[in-house]
Amino acid sequence: MRAAGRAEDRIEAEHYLEALVSGRSERAAWEAFLDAAPRMQSELEDRVDLSLTPMPAAPDYRQDLPGAASGWRAMEPGEFDGRRLGVDFLALAQPLRELMLFGGMMIKRSEVQRALSSPFSPQSIALLARLCARYALDLMRWPRGTRLVMGNALIACLLFAALNAGVIVRRNVSTEALTKTGDRVSGIRTRSGEAVIARLGVILAGGGFPASASWRKSEMPEPTPDFTPASGGCTGATIELGLAAGGVLGPSLQDNALWFPSSVGTRQDGSQAVYPHIVLDRAKPGSIVVDHSARRFTNEAISYHEFVRAMYRANESGTSIPAWMICDSVFLRRYGLGMIRPRAFSIARYVASGYLKTSPTLEQLASNIGLPEAQLVATVARANRFAECGKDEDFGRGETIYDRSNGDPKHGPNPCLGRIASAPFYAVELHPTPLGSSRGLASDTHARVLSADGAPVAGLYVCGNDMQSAFGGEYPGAGAQLGQAMTFGWIAARHAASA
Repeated sequence: MRAAGRAEDRIEAEHYLEALVSGRSERAAWEAFLDAAPRMQSELEDRVDLSLTPMPAAPDYRQDLPGAASGWRAMEPGEFDGRRLGVDFLALAQPLRELMLFGGMMIKRSEVQRALSSPFSPQSIALLARLCARYALDLMRWPRGTRLVMGNALIACLLFAALNAGVIVRRNVSTEALTKTGDRVSGIRTRSGEAVIARLGVILAGGGFPASASWRKSEMPEPTPDFTPASGGCTGATIELGLAAGGVLGPSLQDNALWFPSSVGTRQDGSQAVYPHIVLDRAKPGSIVVDHSARRFTNEAISYHEFVRAMYRANESGTSIPAWMICDSVFLRRYGLGMIRPRAFSIARYVASGYLKTSPTLEQLASNIGLPEAQLVATVARANRFAECGKDEDFGRGETIYDRSNGDPKHGPNPCLGRIASAPFYAVELHPTPLGSSRGLASDTHARVLSADGAPVAGLYVCGNDMQSAFGGEYPGAGAQLGQAMTFGWIAARHAASA
């Protein structure tokens, strides 16, 4: 931000986090993040050649709070050529197939928006031609594209740096227990019986518990979410290791989860797909989301985290879990819907599998998905009136810069409001799905795991979603999970090394 001539942002960032987090987390936790994050970033850029570019058009998620920024705080990793990793490229977890083109080609959000807004422009055609040519060459040797962007590029860059620094990376190792020498954690014991000595400390970073059905049932609100887009390894097992070693959980938060609304489908190979409705369709003009009474219950363009919270609130007095996202043929062709791409050649398999519901009239669509017919027609008619005047009188959709950043800038008068009028009509079912968990092991500002009496468990550290959220389970903006994980991982390693 400074390099781009932006004023110092620290005071405004403090105002924002204070308003967002107040009472949900210790002030010292998020202040430690604000103190250390720029130093972590600077050190990685110097030592690892990690490129992080501010995103001027990525607003904070809660624009209703003081200190919220219109952009610049979220950062995008630079591209990384996966071929630099050699065979270790195969060790990288793949992104969700549905978020890649052709099931294996990564593409930036800005590139998607450019292609959708001007699909036949010379620039869009040249971009896609270049990316597809690279992808075709990659497939001659690799199982997917090696041009990495976003989070996958970040992890690849860090893995490459670790390997070059001589770090030993071991995979497919299950830890049975943490071992102690006196009161100090001094290593681990694997399930195969091997003992690994930790001279300076052990850092727990297993991704929390979103993939554990038992943890979800005990820690998350009812109805318990059945699905998650998170890695299958995020089962809370490393949190359990920390508890067994004397650590304790932080206080229970509002819902102990970081949320995506997702639709659930079946891929052609029979595997299950949990598709997160993040920014590509939910805020675009020409769709609404309704509960089982066929009424809207929130602003569909708010952040994915707050949208799911709204699902749960509405479900207390009705049935909004699952909910239904409704659109027409114009919307489907222009923006796609969940797993269905814009301008898809065929939607037959999605209809046949039951993922996509379709009918020639709104009345028949309502009957098809079990909603009251007259009410759905009335809800759509009201939404269409809002689209014509450009003002959502019920929920204010499209009134904040965050809403509009995910809408269609070429659509007016409101980039997030559009008519639903062109048959046939479509619907997909939306479920609350945790992409991460926010309750974790209590820790201090050095990322040391704390015991019940508040004293550190010597030699034991925690970061990522194994750690109690420094943001109190709130989601301030894009990158809030990765940024927090990297910052406290850096803090933990420096503190351990100082011993």
